[in-house]
This record gives sequence, structure tokens and C-alpha cells, in this order.
Amino acid sequence: MARSDAAARALLMEFGIDDAPINPVQLAEKLGVLVVPQDMPDDVSGMLLRREDEQVIGVNQQHHKKRQRFTVAHEIGHLRLHRGRPLILDTDTRVNFRDTVSSMATDREEMEANRFAAALLAPEPMVRRAAREAEFRTAKQLVHLMATHFDMSDMAMNYRLINLGIIADPTS
Repeated sequence: MARSDAAARALLMEFGIDDAPINPVQLAEKLGVLVVPQDMPDDVSGMLLRREDEQVIGVNQQHHKKRQRFTVAHEIGHLRLHRGRPLILDTDTRVNFRDTVSSMATDREEMEANRFAAALLAPEPMVRRAAREAEFRTAKQLVHLMATHFDMSDMAMNYRLINLGIIADPTS
């Protein structure tokens, strides 16, 4: 099991969460992280700010609610998996941004945070159980049913189902 998947599973177990949809904002709050919706440039989805014992997730309030959910889960992934990068200010604050570059997942930490977010919002055992119980005729229908059940975008669920080997190819 990948480190990201194990960390997401451990977090859900830590708080006894075994039902979908997962609420990443509530999870962040349970971790003592303040989630702040705010205006950001369109190419920035969110950011994680850490300083000593204080953590804040900023999320672009102009983005679709499902994207905001994924962004908060992604930033929790950074919090649980990565030390962060220093930001040159007059303090020792560390910041992770989720922007168009990170959403393309070309950087190892961004790929891990994306994988963590997918595993947090759509945990493998829950996805497999829901897929077995779903009534569908096409992969596209399954993707849409599962996306609705887990409160994710069809695109994010499409990738999740492919990565879990439940469907073979992207649906359009």
C-alpha cells in the first residue's frame, strides 16, 4: 500500500470515519487546522500555511464545492505527509500551494498529496463496496454514480476508479 493511501486510511481510522461522503473540512478542524475560504487567483486552488503549532488551509472560494473538497483533502495530505517548503518572510512560516502546476501532479509531493486526497475522499474499501452494490450499464454511469455517492467530481472519481483497477479506461 502506498504511503499516501496508508496515511489517509490511518486518519479515517483515527477519527472512526467509515461512511461516505467524507467531510474534509470537519477532519481538518478535528486536526486543529483552520479552513479559510478566500479569494485567490483562478489558477490557485488552495494553500497550507504552517507556523509552529498553527496550521491554516486557504481554499479558493470561487472554485466549485467539489473542487474545494478535494483541495482541502489535498492540503491535509501535505500536512500529514510533507514538511513543507519555507516561504521567505519575516517568520519561519512554511507554505504549500495547490495551483495548476500541482494539480497536474508532476512533482512527487503533489502526486502524493493528490493520491492522499483521493484515498481520503474515496477510501478503497468503501469504493469497492459501493461499486459492487451499484446498478449501472456503462463505465460512465458507474463513474457518475460513484462521484455522486462520494461527493466528488466525475473526473476525480474517474481517475480513482482507474487507479483502483475498477475501470480500465477514462470515460468522457
